[in-house]
Amino acid sequence: MKICVYAITKNESKHVKRWYESMKEADDIYVLDTGSTDDTVKLLKELGVHVETKIINPWRFDVARNESLKLVPDDTDLYVCTDLDEVFAKGWRKLIEEKMNPDTTRIKYLYNWSFKDDGITPATTFYLDKIHTKGYHWTHPVHEVLMPEGKEVFQLIDGIVLNHHQDFGKSRNSYLPLLELSVKEDPDDDRNVHYLGREYMYYNRNYDAIKTLHKHLTLPKATWKDERCASMRYMGRCYHRLGFNEEAEMWFKKAEQEAPYLREGYIELAGLYNELKKPEKVLEELDKAFKITEKSQYYLNEVFAWDSFPYDLYAINAYNLGKYKQAIIYNQKAIELNPDEERLKNNQKYYEEALKKANE
Repeated sequence: MKICVYAITKNESKHVKRWYESMKEADDIYVLDTGSTDDTVKLLKELGVHVETKIINPWRFDVARNESLKLVPDDTDLYVCTDLDEVFAKGWRKLIEEKMNPDTTRIKYLYNWSFKDDGITPATTFYLDKIHTKGYHWTHPVHEVLMPEGKEVFQLIDGIVLNHHQDFGKSRNSYLPLLELSVKEDPDDDRNVHYLGREYMYYNRNYDAIKTLHKHLTLPKATWKDERCASMRYMGRCYHRLGFNEEAEMWFKKAEQEAPYLREGYIELAGLYNELKKPEKVLEELDKAFKITEKSQYYLNEVFAWDSFPYDLYAINAYNLGKYKQAIIYNQKAIELNPDEERLKNNQKYYEEALKKANE
């Protein structure tokens, strides 16, 4: 099996060595440079990577991906698309050779999209599927996706792990206009309508976000409950920012109903009740959330649903209700998840002192 890696890059010299070391299990590596002004191209060529430069104007991610894909020889059996801020765990090629089924056209694998502050513990994880056979092309100006030219067969291969070490110095300024273009080109594409609404939310364009996310929910293709739940949660956030708390509460409740197997809706509603000083309702929502012990393996899972936040929130509100034992128990769970947070440690002493006084 001939396996080749392909990628696009621009001014990523600081990532080159690390990226190459994790990609060199492939037979060959091909990179399209889209206009670097640093020594990215020089470093890649010194490592034996095949590099060509092409300016994509106007910029579109799908065009750049397709141009990079064209660099890969036709006798390649398997194409591996990555970015230079991503790193495979060692042994990924061997796992493919040992486990890939003959009829598989696209491989899924674990993607650690973000990490906690220690840089080691994964925070947001989900499955990615950018390893494919012939017969694919990229589409959409941003949040580009692989489109098959025939029947596709997915296969999840356990053990393949790709780690994303996000470069926070890179600008996302192009994302919003590209998403607007993408939705203009294909207004019925539910995925990018959802992404556009989310991007408006990031920019605090709350009315635009609400309008776009509501459109997402009305599209015939918008049937994936996890994504629908996220649109509802984002609408709840926007209404809350605008001061419409009844509408925010309504949409958070709709999110819970849409995907009751996800923690996120319950925790966002608990956060709203916390701000509204309704401690009983906070505990009620968090009790529901804690019954869910399996984190979704899709990109929509939120870090706040699985870190110390909900346990800290529970402890604070339990304390406010005079439930000091519960405050101590849940705050201890928060400490276990965030052992370096001094505030949590101080709170624990405070809760223990309150329980001691109550028992005197």
